[in-house]
Amino acid sequence: MKRSYVRLTEPLVREQGRLRPATWDEALARAAQGFQTAVARRGPQTFGLFSCSKATNETNFMAQKFARLVIGSNNIDSCNRT
Repeated sequence: MKRSYVRLTEPLVREQGRLRPATWDEALARAAQGFQTAVARRGPQTFGLFSCSKATNETNFMAQKFARLVIGSNNIDSCNRT
C-alpha cells in the first residue's frame, strides 16, 4: 500500500483542540511558553533533551548548553554510546 504524505510548509498551533496555521514567531513563542510553564510548575529537572550521536559536535554542544544554561537541567543525552 502506497501512502502519500503532505509536507508541512508552515507551523501549526493548537487552539481549542484544533490545529491552525501560525507564524513562526507565534509558534516559537508558544513553545518557549510551554517550556517556561513546565519549569515553573515542576522545576528544571522536569525537562529532558535527547540529541543525536550522528549530529555534529557543535550541534550537540549547543543542545547541551541550551538544556543546562537556558532550562537549568542536566537531563541531556546525546546517545554517544553507540
